[in-house]
Amino acid sequence: MSAGAGRASSRTAATARARAPSIAETTAPAAPRDTARKTASRRELDDSALAHLVGYAASRAALELRKVFARHMEPFDLRIADFTILMLVATNGDVNQKQLGDALDISPPNMAVTLDRMVERGWVERVRSTHDRRAQHVVLTAKGRALADRARRISTTMEEPALAMLSAAERALLIELLRKIARRGDAAS
Repeated sequence: MSAGAGRASSRTAATARARAPSIAETTAPAAPRDTARKTASRRELDDSALAHLVGYAASRAALELRKVFARHMEPFDLRIADFTILMLVATNGDVNQKQLGDALDISPPNMAVTLDRMVERGWVERVRSTHDRRAQHVVLTAKGRALADRARRISTTMEEPALAMLSAAERALLIELLRKIARRGDAAS
């Protein structure tokens, strides 16, 4: 590079540093290239290479349904695992921590932490079995029973808008097929 070229580029850099952008430059709409880049980032990706995978489709649907769950259960500070535990304990008698962990595929240490949190919130308690003093059952408290009843009522309709494009028969079939896959997975374990 020649000495003159070095001075010219230094002068250009100095001019660019010294010159503040005009108001029009700071408030002007994005240049077409920027707009195209933003549009490209918002357009949907072609996921046809994944279309044959049931797991991909199920995961995508689960993402949407988790958003629905969060929107409806967040006011109660209920996580999916908490809700599921409340429903299982409310429906089944003499449930223990191991059964809950197996049903939710949660490791024993993580299930203990989850139940500890639920005990702290006053939703469940651990009670010694009257038949086997070594065993503890997880039972709902009055507060937990009231929360479970309210959450169950909400859960019966919360997915309606997200599933509006499916008929009642299609919904029932979808649930049946997903449960069939889940049972097969349980049997293979």
